[in-house]
This record gives sequence, structure tokens and C-alpha cells, in this order.
Amino acid sequence: MRVLLSTSGSRGDVESLLALAVRLRDLAIRVRMCAPPFAAERLAEVGVPLVRIGHGTRALLRDGSAPLSPETRRRMTAEAVDVQFDQVPAGAEGCDAVVAAGELSAAVAVRSVAEKLGIPYFYAAYSPVYLPSSHHMPPLDERLTPGVTDNRVLWEQRGQRFGERFGDPVNRRRAAIGLPPVADIFRYGYTDRPWLAADPVLAPLPPGLDAVQTGAWILPDQRPLPAELEAFLAAGPPPVYVGFGSASETGATARVAVEVVRAQGHRVILSSGWADLVPPDDGADCLAVDEVNLQALFGRVAAVVHHGGAGTTTAAARAGTPQVLIPQYTDQPYFARRVAELGIGAAVDGPTPTAGSLSAALTTALSPRTRARATAVAGTIRSDGTTVAARLLLDAVSRNEPFVLA
Repeated sequence: MRVLLSTSGSRGDVESLLALAVRLRDLAIRVRMCAPPFAAERLAEVGVPLVRIGHGTRALLRDGSAPLSPETRRRMTAEAVDVQFDQVPAGAEGCDAVVAAGELSAAVAVRSVAEKLGIPYFYAAYSPVYLPSSHHMPPLDERLTPGVTDNRVLWEQRGQRFGERFGDPVNRRRAAIGLPPVADIFRYGYTDRPWLAADPVLAPLPPGLDAVQTGAWILPDQRPLPAELEAFLAAGPPPVYVGFGSASETGATARVAVEVVRAQGHRVILSSGWADLVPPDDGADCLAVDEVNLQALFGRVAAVVHHGGAGTTTAAARAGTPQVLIPQYTDQPYFARRVAELGIGAAVDGPTPTAGSLSAALTTALSPRTRARATAVAGTIRSDGTTVAARLLLDAVSRNEPFVLA
């Protein structure tokens, strides 16, 4: 049996899907992954074959920030769809099932390829806010209609806008491979019963939503920490980790965070991330690191100050380490709210906190009460998400269900 895993998202998207790849491989299932080029080194570390797709999210983030004209936007949309239709079939050849995660616009093309091959297709979201539900509005980075508060209406509008942008490019390419047009490509990409690859404690499935919650997809990371980082950790009390993952334009926020952590008497580990963050000075109390094993690191720090990505939030929760979330966009405000509700950390409003608001949040996170609560919740975080997903895949293939909408 062979399975194709496909994503066009950030490092966090790749890491979660990689966890599923390794679990499937442990079950003697052959796996390959379609992902952006930046994932090549990480997949090579684990030995998962990569089919490179497109130029990658990181390259796009580094592009110019000038507003796009409508014509340029249409051209880029069509090119993004074409890349998936052109390059995914090579990865899907000979596969018995496909799992897509990340950008829904890419997943629609991936599902079309699976439909053409007549093999089962699954879509996985890493946060419930990406699954249409009357219990929550679409992600906050979406364009919402002023004055509209009905979540059903907001989701309908999001689906309409998605169709207006991607419908024609997708259906044009579907026609080219002999497939009929899809009227509601928004629903088509998600499927009638998507997977929620998130922990039930951190991100519970909303009531009435027809989805399968597998639990988070976590890859046990055995990589040692760099020698310089080990020396820094050993040189004093546990520092505070500050990092914003793939979020861009976080330089000012990082500087405030370092200032606040120092003001409270703590050392700092600053992750460079996709924004290439650097310490504000050459002080010995602040160490800059590149991508490292967060599973090994988070259990050895006093707190984790971060953007609220699903992977980072889950890693800190599993480590029992208090968190301070500074949400930037997408599903990050959701995880900020959940961390505060669970009492395992604190959150600030907006992506650019003041020193005062961040200092108050850090004080809350470093309190004995929050530490005790974080330790208690850590014991409830499940680690079997990839096992659940693998079982779903095996069952679907054994029944030969193509999962294609009528």
C-alpha cells in the first residue's frame, strides 16, 4: 500500500504531516509527500521521499509587500492552481489514498487528482476554526462583512469568495483531465467529513460538526540540541523562549518580548524563525537559535512566548510549560483564547503588544498557579493522533471508498 501526503503550508503544516508519514511507514505503508521546497532538508532527515511542489510559502513571504492588482492576483491564482495540477500527479501515481492538509486552494486540486485516479481522499485541518461551523466565525484574517454576526452567513460568504477566486481556474484544469465541473469547490476541498488533527483538550471539535477528530499528529523528535544551546541552558536558571515560527514582520514584537523578559530578570532564547529575528544587542543573556528540537527544549525553559501556531501550542502544552501567546493571524487567536481558558498560560490582544500588556501576561504565565495547571494539563494531551488517522486510512482503502461527492 502506498499513500500520498500533500501540503502547501508552512513548516508547522509539514511537520504534522511528516508525523503521519512516519507512523504509516512504521506500519509498512509506503509514503511520499508533496510539499514546498523548504521542506526538503527536514524530510531528508526522516527519510520521507519528497515531491517538490511550487516555490514554497517562505519564498512568497519574502516577496515584495506592494498591493497586487486584480489582474496580477488572478494570474497568481491560476498559476498556483496550475502548479498543483501539473506536479501532484507524479506524486500520486501508484498511490492507494491521498491525505491533504494546509491551503485549501491546493487541496482542491489534490482532490481532483485523487478523483481522476479513483482513490480515497481525506482533508485534515489542524484547528477547528478552519472547519465551517455555526459555533465560530471564519479565521480573523478573512475579509468579513461589516455588521454581519451570523456565523453561518459569514461561512457562506467565505465559500462564495473562495469559489469566485478559484472556481474557474480549478474547473478549467478539471475539464482538461476529463472531470466534470464542481459547483461548490469550497465544500469539495473540505469533503463531507474532514479530519481534525488537533488535540481534543486544546482544540475540541465543535458540537454538531460532522468531522473526525484524530488528535494532534506529533512526530517524536530525537534530535539533540546544539552544543551552544546546551551550554546556554546549563549556564543559569531556565530561560524564556521567544519565537514566532513562520510569522513574518515580527521584528518589533520580538524586540518588545526580549525587553520584557529581561526586565523580569530572565534570560532569553530567541528563535530566528522565518522573519530571521536577531537579538537587539550582543548581551550574554540572550541566545539566538535557528530551527531546533522544541520537544527537547520546551521542558527546560521557564515559559514559551510565541505566535500561537497549532504545533508550537501543542508542543508547549505537552511539555507542561506555561505559555504567552501573541497571535498574529489565521487560527492563532483561537489557540490564544484556548490557552487562557485552560489556565496554562496567558494571551495578549493583537499582534503588537505593548511592554505593559506583555509584562502582565508573562507575570501570569510564570506564576506558580499557571505552572501547576500547565503540568496537570500536560498529562491529558494525547499522543495517538497519527495512529487514529492511520487506522482511518487503512479502513478506507480496504473498502475502496473514493470519497468523491456526487
